[in-house]
Amino acid sequence: MMFQKDMEKNKIKKEMTFIEALEKYPYLSKIFGKYNFHCIFCPMAGQETIEEGAKVHGISVEKLVKELNREVEKYEKKNLS
Repeated sequence: MMFQKDMEKNKIKKEMTFIEALEKYPYLSKIFGKYNFHCIFCPMAGQETIEEGAKVHGISVEKLVKELNREVEKYEKKNLS
């Protein structure tokens, strides 16, 4: 039987808003900062999805989501083990 944690391998989805991602995983702000997503601090962060933001900034959505999920996995292994 698979655990819920195993079933949710990719916790960050491109359809999530910046605020949804940051409320669950505040440490992701360093990755958003790396890509100059200053919009995470504006009122639109609650409405703009990661996919929309990536497109506006000319960043590969798939690459960004993959990097965010790797960071979540790395953090959880380090802190929840």
